[in-house]
Amino acid sequence: MAKKQTKKVEVEEPYVEETVVVETPKTEQKPQLVVEKELPKKNTWEIKDRVYLLKGRDKPLSRSIKAANVYYFDEEKGYERELKYCSNQRTPFVDEMTGDQRLEHIVFRSGTLFVPKEKTVLQKLLSLYHPHNGNIFYEHKPAEIASHQIDILEMEVDALVAATNLDIDMAEAVMRVEVGSEVSNMSSKELKRDLLLYAKKNPQLFLELVNDENVVLRNFGIKATEMGIIKLSSDQRTFSWGSNDRKLMTVPFDEHPYSALAAWFKTDEGMDIYSNIEKRLN
Repeated sequence: MAKKQTKKVEVEEPYVEETVVVETPKTEQKPQLVVEKELPKKNTWEIKDRVYLLKGRDKPLSRSIKAANVYYFDEEKGYERELKYCSNQRTPFVDEMTGDQRLEHIVFRSGTLFVPKEKTVLQKLLSLYHPHNGNIFYEHKPAEIASHQIDILEMEVDALVAATNLDIDMAEAVMRVEVGSEVSNMSSKELKRDLLLYAKKNPQLFLELVNDENVVLRNFGIKATEMGIIKLSSDQRTFSWGSNDRKLMTVPFDEHPYSALAAWFKTDEGMDIYSNIEKRLN
């Protein structure tokens, strides 16, 4: 019987290339310091024609103001600097002038001085540095005047709207400040009319009264006094019951009696008296 011969077959293993990883030490990056450069401030002076007016009612045909021997205190430098208006200089400060100094006059005609935009030195002297600005003359600024007028008109509108929406008790309280006890004899139409006129005439004071919580309390106290529920002594110092003269409160020295009464109504004792009076009024 024949024997089978087995041959060994050598299998070559595939070649695997080894890759060596070399770790490089990490270097810490220092944060870069960024220095922000401060941008130079822009010149805020607006180049335009300007008009200056004399203050007061008198408007003479010709009025000169000082163009020399005036001084401006420079807060940055810490001392006074002499001012002078010279037509051949680019600055109104004497310590910055160079060469000859040709002094010019500053003259208002019929109360007005028009300075064109080309005369920047004169404009800056009058608007920024001259000590008589605001005393003898001022710069006419239509935009600021318009803004102020808009504020007044808006306040007037707010006052009229508030007057329209007020209830009768609050309207009576506000008008009592203006006309006193006469408000008790007004009809509702008369009260509403006078309230609107008052709001239009004095919008700021009207809004202050509307927002003053003591106005209603003062009116409450005055009505109670007029109806004899309480009474105020002849020396304006003591409130008492009208029926039995029992003392309610003493008015502090140098205070308006009804303002003091309004403040007293907010105290614990005063609130009880207020409720009692309110029942009698109703």
